[in-house]
Amino acid sequence: MKKSKAFWSYSILALVIYAVVQVMISGGMLDAYYQNMLVTMCINIMLAVSLHIVIGITGQFSIGHAGFMAVGAYFSAIATMKLGLPFPIAIVIGALVAGLAGLLVGIPSLRLKGDYLAIATLGFAEIIRIIFINVDYVGGAAGMVVNQMSNWTYAYIGVIITILVVANFTNSRHGRGCISVREDEIAADAMGINTTYYKVVAFAIGSAFAGVAGAIYAHNIFIIQPTAFGFLKSFDILILVVLGGLGSLSGAIIAAVFITFVTTYLANFPETRMIIYSLVLIIVMLYRPTGLMGTKEITDLFKFGKKGGSKA
Repeated sequence: MKKSKAFWSYSILALVIYAVVQVMISGGMLDAYYQNMLVTMCINIMLAVSLHIVIGITGQFSIGHAGFMAVGAYFSAIATMKLGLPFPIAIVIGALVAGLAGLLVGIPSLRLKGDYLAIATLGFAEIIRIIFINVDYVGGAAGMVVNQMSNWTYAYIGVIITILVVANFTNSRHGRGCISVREDEIAADAMGINTTYYKVVAFAIGSAFAGVAGAIYAHNIFIIQPTAFGFLKSFDILILVVLGGLGSLSGAIIAAVFITFVTTYLANFPETRMIIYSLVLIIVMLYRPTGLMGTKEITDLFKFGKKGGSKA
C-alpha cells in the first residue's frame, strides 16, 4: 500500500514538473538557450543514472561509458539521416545496439576486476571512437550532420524511463544480486550467486540507457564527431556518479543537475569551469569522501522511504 502511494506521488510530481516546464516553454518564458540547457541536463542525468547501475550498484569500475553513448548517437543518426526512420524508432535502435555492445563487451571483460576492468572498458571506448573516425559512411573524423529532433519532451521521457527501470531493477531480486556483488564478490560467489551474470546484466542495461542519452544528444546538435566521445567524456560521466555518491541514485541525479548548471553558465570560461570542477571535487573528497549523498537516497532525508531500509 505504501509502495503504491509512493509510486502515485512520484508520478504526479513528474507530471507536474513536466507540465510547469512545458507551460513556461509554450509561454515564451524559456528561450532556446534554456531549453537547450534542460535537454543537456536530461542527457547528463541519463548518463549518470546509467553509469550508477554499473559502478554504484554492481561495484564495477568502468571508465568507457562514452563509448556506449557514441554507439547510441551514431546508430540513431544512421537510422534517421540514412534510413529515414522516425526519431522515436531511432532512439530504440540506438539503445538496442548500445545494449548489445555492452553485452558483447561485458561477457569477456567483466571477468576482470578493478584496474584491469577499467583499462578494458577504456580500451573499448577508444576502439569505438577510432572505428567511427575511419568510417566514411558516418563522416569519418569530420563528423556526421544530424537534423535537430530532440526537445524537452523526448529528453524528459528518456529520463523518467531511465530512472524507473534502474530504480525498479535495483529493488528487484536481480538488483539485490548486483548489490551483493558490490559488497563482497567472493562471498556472493560462495553463496551460489552467479556474479558474472549479474555484472553482465547491469552492464548491458547501463549501456542501453547510455545509448538513449547518445541518441538524444546526437539529435540535439547539428553535427556529431568522434572526438566528442573521447576518454575525457567518460571521465565527465564518472565525476557525476562519484560526486553524487557511489550507490545513490538521487545523488547521481543531483550531481548531474549541479554540473549542468556550472557547465552552462561557465561555458565561455572553460578554464574557470575546470578550476571550479577541481575545487568541488577536492572539497567533496575532503569532507564527503563517499559523495554528496553517500549511499542514501533523498527520500531517506524526508522519511518517505522505509525507515532503516535499503541504502542502495
